[in-house]
Amino acid sequence: MSPAHVGTMHYQAGETVNQRYEILESLGQGGMSDAYKARDRQSGGLVVLKIPFSSLIGDPATYSRYQREVEIGKRLHHPNIQHLVEEGRLEDSGGVAPYLVLDYVDGISLREYLREHAPLPVDEAIRITVQVADALQYCHEHGVVHRDLKPENLLIEADGTVKLVDFGIALLRGARRLTFRRLSSEVGTPDYMAPEQVQGDRGDARTDVYALGVMLYEMLTGDVPYHGDSALAVMSQRVTTDAPLLSNANPDLPRALEAVVWRALRREPSDRYASMADLRHDLSHLDEVQIPEYPTTSAGRPRVAREHLFTVAVIVGVFAVLVIIGVLAQLAHTAKGPP
Repeated sequence: MSPAHVGTMHYQAGETVNQRYEILESLGQGGMSDAYKARDRQSGGLVVLKIPFSSLIGDPATYSRYQREVEIGKRLHHPNIQHLVEEGRLEDSGGVAPYLVLDYVDGISLREYLREHAPLPVDEAIRITVQVADALQYCHEHGVVHRDLKPENLLIEADGTVKLVDFGIALLRGARRLTFRRLSSEVGTPDYMAPEQVQGDRGDARTDVYALGVMLYEMLTGDVPYHGDSALAVMSQRVTTDAPLLSNANPDLPRALEAVVWRALRREPSDRYASMADLRHDLSHLDEVQIPEYPTTSAGRPRVAREHLFTVAVIVGVFAVLVIIGVLAQLAHTAKGPP
């Protein structure tokens, strides 16, 4: 690695990390780190290197998040979860900068897959969802809530195996709450955030249930349930308005499947599936699912909880400030460049 890169931890194809990992290509940036596809010179296998931004290395909250992600990776060993291989320190940073090594998943993201194939056939959508539910049930049993489920964080291999990736903002049971310099990174992705996340709660297993419900809705219809002129408008809707029914987008979908998605997308966590195991059971036994009486207004539109409007206005205002801070931090990181 050239001296110009010391401090920035930015690598080019052909360079090596700690004389062991040969960089093959950049996989892009996440909320707080760069990711690279690399070859392990010892084993010959492919891996992913996840290296935090150098501008955040000295931030105690960032380091705490890194430690938490390592602990989570060490806990989770499941066929539908990307495996943590090891953790390490960059030698050319004086042993200051940490990095993670993960298994390389040879597949495409669900986002890419949906661009080509959405809406998916019912059987395929259920097959994908069941695999994710299995992975998340395992996570929840081991005290981990993902909190950032979205099609970008699901990889589909050639044989149809689904892998859950990126536990960068996951919640670990019993761990203290972290406040990040990049505050916007902690809350999740607006289209898939549960109402309680919008309201500032940390969330639990039912938060992941909601996000998986959104993805199942998207797989079946080719679109997400809520739309608005901005992310803030979308977040406001999910707190104040019931999710639309599947039949609004496609009346030919099974009513039992519509009931499953409806229950997963309830605004109140207590009204949702209590666990991924319960959601998985109903998806695998649609003939046993009872069809509820859906609450609507006389106009047939989803019911609005007016008592939450003031709360949402405050939350949306606060979130707007956090997003601005996050954008400014990103601009500062980009402008910093090589020393």
